[in-house]
Amino acid sequence: MSKIMKILLISLCLIGVLSLGVAGAAERPLRITWAWPTYIDPAVGSDFSSSVALVNLYDTLVYPDVKGDAQPNVAKSWETSADGLTWTFHLRPGIKFHDGTELTAEDVKFSMNRLTTIGEGYGFLFVGKIVSIDVPDRHTIVFHFKEPFGPFLTTLYRLYIVNKNVVMANIKKPGPYGDMGDYGKEYLLTHDAGSGPYMVKKFPLEEYLLMVINPNYWQQIDLNAPDEFKMIGTTEPVTVRTMISRRELEITDQWQSLEALTALDKIKGVDIAGFFPGTEFYYMMHTKKSPTDDIHFRKAIAWTMDYKTVVDKLFPGCIQSKGPVPQTLPGADPTVFQYYRDLNKAKAELKRSKYYGQLDKYPVTVHWCAEVPDEEKVALLFMSNMADIGINVKVVKTPWMSMIEECATEETSPNIVTIFDSAHYPEAASLLESRYKSESAATWEQNEWLLDPELDTMIDDAIKTVDREERFVKYGKIQHYITDLCPTLFLFDQVEKHAYQATYVDWPTAKGEVIPVMGYNFAARFIKVYPDKRSELLK
Repeated sequence: MSKIMKILLISLCLIGVLSLGVAGAAERPLRITWAWPTYIDPAVGSDFSSSVALVNLYDTLVYPDVKGDAQPNVAKSWETSADGLTWTFHLRPGIKFHDGTELTAEDVKFSMNRLTTIGEGYGFLFVGKIVSIDVPDRHTIVFHFKEPFGPFLTTLYRLYIVNKNVVMANIKKPGPYGDMGDYGKEYLLTHDAGSGPYMVKKFPLEEYLLMVINPNYWQQIDLNAPDEFKMIGTTEPVTVRTMISRRELEITDQWQSLEALTALDKIKGVDIAGFFPGTEFYYMMHTKKSPTDDIHFRKAIAWTMDYKTVVDKLFPGCIQSKGPVPQTLPGADPTVFQYYRDLNKAKAELKRSKYYGQLDKYPVTVHWCAEVPDEEKVALLFMSNMADIGINVKVVKTPWMSMIEECATEETSPNIVTIFDSAHYPEAASLLESRYKSESAATWEQNEWLLDPELDTMIDDAIKTVDREERFVKYGKIQHYITDLCPTLFLFDQVEKHAYQATYVDWPTAKGEVIPVMGYNFAARFIKVYPDKRSELLK
């Protein structure tokens, strides 16, 4: 081989290696840690990390602003009939899915039908409400309701539009949905069928979800937006701190302990962002299992809990909750009764309980989320508080996935399950429905197992009230009704806290631009990453 040929081959190899390096490395990565699992199927996912993934992978008809109000998105305009039974949306032409095909009204109809048929995830928002859907032309869709649905417009933040053709091409038969087989659920477990600003590149389950920017997105994306968004499945404090220190992580999960956040805040260039996202921390008490099935026993617990220590010492910055709805959420009633620690009242209620005099036979089991270390402090405080009135408490550290599974049946649900929950759309009805209606009793959002037909009727009546002020009055009555039943310890409205690389990450939410809908504060296209500033920190 000639000397010139050798030099040429070596040069070609180097070019190949360099090309692979450039292709494999993101210039502006956004990496965030999360509690797992994450479901990217729009008809399945509904928890925090899943909602974040869906917001980035899919488009919706309308989009929330910082007030929670609906703004045009895929739908450029809409109108509703005077009786509130018909909603017509006019779609923007030319929006392309990730495979290059156009998004049409047929895709919107298919997405709604798939969501309500599967009935998982955010399906509960729409199941049983829509009578029919018409598609008069390629860019017009009409929803017909059997009854008015007051908050319909804002619930559409959860109708993520899927590519009908992609889903149909990946259906597996036989399956539980007749001619639709598995309705594409296996495929959408690890793939997307969206038109959103990001696309799935790789998704090894239980490890991470890697998304890359959609170069053909129909809306303008800032040149400094992340070209890659990686959701990493860990909340382990040592791992998180190491990654932040090495600038291999841009934003931490919200579950870092107070001690971990204090340590992270000391790292050069790192700040702590804190904001009220419309999230509340609940102790869900099983109302069908001894001894928490007794209302006086539950009220004794409520009067015994030391709420002040929780918000002052364990979760500083948070505020004690008033009933089942965070006070920042539209429709929250500020007049709802708020419990406080009073042992005399607690003992009086306990004496009225059918378990009084035999407390040693009925211990209370509390399952707290293993991925949220500070929850253990609350659980231990709870155990200590309850000992003051003779209630024996067993505290169990439980992985989030196990908590989801055990809440699926009345028999496997423990006395108390801890939960942070956020509004799925910006109205009180979101949490009233997902937390307390009978349909949600077999999900992670309701360990209370209320199964209360009267409450179900009240919630349904409020939701179908078109007038906003009248609807909010009804929400208030529901909040009083639930609080009187005392099925839950309403511990605090959360200040969500994340450590982030403030030197090279421009995150609107950290500056006060908070969208009161779970997941939307992590829409990566609005976040800017500056690699030059990151490089300076690495020197």
